[in-house]
Amino acid sequence: MSARDGHPGRRSFGGGEPTEWLTLGQAAKYLGVAQSTIRKWSDLGRVPAFYTPGGHRRFRRSDLDTFLERSGPGGAPQGGPLILIVDDDDHVREYVKANLELEGYSVREAASAEEGLAALEQEPPDLILLDVMMPKVDGWEMLRRVQEKHGVGAIPVVMFSGKVDEASEAEAKARGAKGFIGKPFDPRQLIESTKQLLPT
Repeated sequence: MSARDGHPGRRSFGGGEPTEWLTLGQAAKYLGVAQSTIRKWSDLGRVPAFYTPGGHRRFRRSDLDTFLERSGPGGAPQGGPLILIVDDDDHVREYVKANLELEGYSVREAASAEEGLAALEQEPPDLILLDVMMPKVDGWEMLRRVQEKHGVGAIPVVMFSGKVDEASEAEAKARGAKGFIGKPFDPRQLIESTKQLLPT
């Protein structure tokens, strides 16, 4: 097994059976999350990490397998309220997901309204964070479909967008959304709104 920042390979520490060690990048790929998420999880002790003399993190594959067994979809720890974030911007989803997981939430992601609606069928979340501006099916249409299927207010929805004006806030409330975050859009506001509406 090769790696950019070292060669973890199979080693035996202190005798016993050889152990397969993964670098940070390999562990992130194995769990299907961002490297920043793995760093935060290891800092919090959710995923055991070991350090080389050069300061690089190494992860045992067996520890990652144990983590996956007790985790839900996407490697998020189970137990906290389930949040569904629907946004076609990968960076926004990754940032919000990592920070909400640090607060104890379980998070599922969807890159489009279609994906979001499919995720709803699998497991209804406790809260939906929904981007207004998305291609094909936009946030307003997804909100309508969620309400049509589950009832208005059955699943709280917070709308957000960095591209629409303040008038959309009144529209969001009129359509039954629990909140709206517009320009200038700050993902931290989205996280704070989540914590206020749905404490862990």
